[in-house]
Amino acid sequence: MSIADNLRRVQQRIARAAAAAGRRADEITLVGVTKYVGVNEALELVEAGCTELAESRPQQLWSKASELASASGRAVRWHLVGHLQRNKLRRTLPLVSLIHSVDSERLLAAIDAEWQSLTATPSEAQPPIRVLLEVNTSGEAAKHGLAPEAVEPIVAAAPRFPHVEICGLMTMAALEGGLEVAARNFAMLRKLRDDLRLQELSTGMSGDFEVAIREGATIVRVGSALWE
Repeated sequence: MSIADNLRRVQQRIARAAAAAGRRADEITLVGVTKYVGVNEALELVEAGCTELAESRPQQLWSKASELASASGRAVRWHLVGHLQRNKLRRTLPLVSLIHSVDSERLLAAIDAEWQSLTATPSEAQPPIRVLLEVNTSGEAAKHGLAPEAVEPIVAAAPRFPHVEICGLMTMAALEGGLEVAARNFAMLRKLRDDLRLQELSTGMSGDFEVAIREGATIVRVGSALWE
């Protein structure tokens, strides 16, 4: 199977899962996670039609964004799905369309200040940078993310950070328990998103994105299913 074939299969799986949930496939954004492949494979995925790409490490995003910009004729929208340290903000923010992994008010404030600094030009005002709050719905100590009860206070504080738009929430399913536990994790996040009247729900990876779609995902982050 080529990468283009794999992409078609993933798109078909998304379409079937959406139909089974009474949803439209175009409600769901497929983000191709490129952290385990090189620039050539990422370029092949872009040329096959997937122009939403993600990295988990800022340094890898910087490198691939630069190389793909010169190698591809298509505009690529980059997502950061991994932990973001404040000292990586200045190089990362101009490259990304969405940060999935904001896990503290301190980081939100730092993003707001850095984006204000980077876009403070008299000629034109830049729109706020879009972020998701990462929520640890499984309660696993090894995972980054806010406790579910900590999310509402941060959303309530959002007016203090006018250069950041909190668009929604992100989570990863528990490592143990299979699809049944994943469904519970995703359903918890959907309820929290709905209660807070946010838009985006970034849930689901290669092994569980159909369940995520059933539970309301608007963004699925797919890696290995595109490459293997």
